Amino acid sequence: MTAPRTALLPRPRAAEVLPDPTGPRRRPWATALRAAACGVAAAGPVIAQLTGYAPPTPIRFTVLANLLIAGAFGWSAVRTWRGGPPLSPRLSGGVLLLAAITGLMYHLVLVNYGGNPPPQTDRPITATLLLHTVTPLTVAADWLLLTAPRTLRLAHIPLWLTAPAAYLALTLTRGALLSPGTPARYPYPFLDVDTYGYAGTLTQSLALGLLFAALGVLITAVDHLRPNVAGWFQHRRNRISPPAAGGLK
Repeated sequence: MTAPRTALLPRPRAAEVLPDPTGPRRRPWATALRAAACGVAAAGPVIAQLTGYAPPTPIRFTVLANLLIAGAFGWSAVRTWRGGPPLSPRLSGGVLLLAAITGLMYHLVLVNYGGNPPPQTDRPITATLLLHTVTPLTVAADWLLLTAPRTLRLAHIPLWLTAPAAYLALTLTRGALLSPGTPARYPYPFLDVDTYGYAGTLTQSLALGLLFAALGVLITAVDHLRPNVAGWFQHRRNRISPPAAGGLK
C-alpha cells in the first residue's frame, strides 16, 4: 500500500510561500508616522508638567486634548501595523477637531488674551511648541496624507463637541469646589466665573461652542473637497502585481 501522492511531494520552505494578497497589509511608513505623532502628543503634556508650565497644568484643555490625541494615535498605529481597518470617522474627526481647536485657540486667541504667560526657559518653549503647533500640524498631516476623503459627516459634529462640553463642565465644577481666591481657580480668563459670573461665562462658552461647530462644518467641507492622496499612494504601490499573484499576461 503506497502513501498518498500529496504526501510524497516536497513541502515548500517558509521563504517560498507567497503571502496571501487578500490578507491584511501592514503599512510600516504609516505606522511609523502615527507612532511618532503619538509620541509628540504625549511628550508635550509630560514636558509641561515637569516644567510647571501654565499652572494648573493637568486641567488645561491643551494638555488634556494632547493626551486624548496621543491615545487615539497610539491605537491607530497599532491597528495600522496589524493591517486592521482605520479608526472610525466619528473618532478621527473628533481628534482632528480637538487638534484644530488647540492650535487655533492658542495662536489666534490666547496669545493676545493673556491666558498663557510667555515662557521664560527653553523647556516651556518646547512644551508650547509641541502642545499648540507640532501636534495640530501632525494630526492635519495624517488626515490629509493617510486617510481617505469624504468620510466625515455633519451628523458627527455633535459627537465631536462632547469633548469641549465635558471640559467646560469639568472646569466649572472644579472652580465651584475650590475656595474663592485660589490661584488659577479657573484655568482660562474667559471661563473665570469670579469675573463674568455664570451667565457671562456660559454666554462666552456658547459663542465658542458655535465657533467650534462652524469649524467642524469647515473641516467636513474640506474633507469632501480634498484629493485622495492616500489612494494615490496605494495605487502607485499596487501598479505592479506581486510575483505569481495571477496568471500569465
